[in-house]
Amino acid sequence: MGPRILIVEDDRTIALALHERLTAEGFECDLCADGHEALEVAEARLPDLVLLDLMLPGLDGVEVCRRLQAQRPTPVLMLTARSEESDMLVGLGVGADDYMTKPFSLKELVARVRAILRRVELTRSAADEAPQAALILGGVTIDPARRTVQRATVPVDLTATEFDLLVNLALHEGAVRSRRQLLFEVWGHRDGSGDRTIDSHVRSIRRKLGDDVIRTVHGVGYASVTSEQDAEERT
Repeated sequence: MGPRILIVEDDRTIALALHERLTAEGFECDLCADGHEALEVAEARLPDLVLLDLMLPGLDGVEVCRRLQAQRPTPVLMLTARSEESDMLVGLGVGADDYMTKPFSLKELVARVRAILRRVELTRSAADEAPQAALILGGVTIDPARRTVQRATVPVDLTATEFDLLVNLALHEGAVRSRRQLLFEVWGHRDGSGDRTIDSHVRSIRRKLGDDVIRTVHGVGYASVTSEQDAEERT
C-alpha cells in the first residue's frame, strides 16, 4: 500500500482527475470538498500528504493548513488559482511545503508530491543519526537535532521546509547556493522548476528572522550571512 494522499478540492472535475492520476501512480487517496470535512478526514485517516486547494467553501485553505499543522504536522502541497505573492507567503507561513498555480500538469504535480514525500523521509532518517552541533547565523541559533530556532534567545517558529532551507544555507557557511541546487537538495525538484517557491520561502524566513540572515546573490541564488559579514555590516 502506497502513501496516503488527502485531496481537498471543491472542483469535482479537478478532484477526480487528481484522484485518478495519483491512484494510478500507486497512492491511496481520499477526497474532500470543504475545509471542515478535510480536518475530520485528516484526523481519522492520518494522510502522508495533503493536496489543499486555497479557495474552499467553509474554511479556506490557509485556515485548514493552519489547523492541520496544529492537529498533526503534515506535508501540504497547496493548489491555487491565484498567483499573488501575498497569497503564497500566507500559505507557506502557516505550514505549506510547496504550492502550484492552476492550471498545472498532472505529471509535474506527481513529481512535486514524490519530492515532498522523499524530503520528509530524508528528514526523518537524518533525525535518527548522531545529533549535530548547533549552527549560528549572527544572532540566530539553529539546533538541527531538536529542529528549533532562536533569535537572541527568543524561540521562532519556522515551518518544516523553512527550517530545512535555513539549515542547508547555514551548513554551507556563506557559500552561494544556486536556486537549482536548493530546489534539488531541499525540495527534491530534479527539473529545476519552482524558483518562485524558493523566493517565497526566503521572504517568509526573513519576515520571521530579519533581513540579516540570508543574503540574495542576484542572478544566482542565496547564501547565509556569515559572522564576519554580519560584523562588517554593523560597523
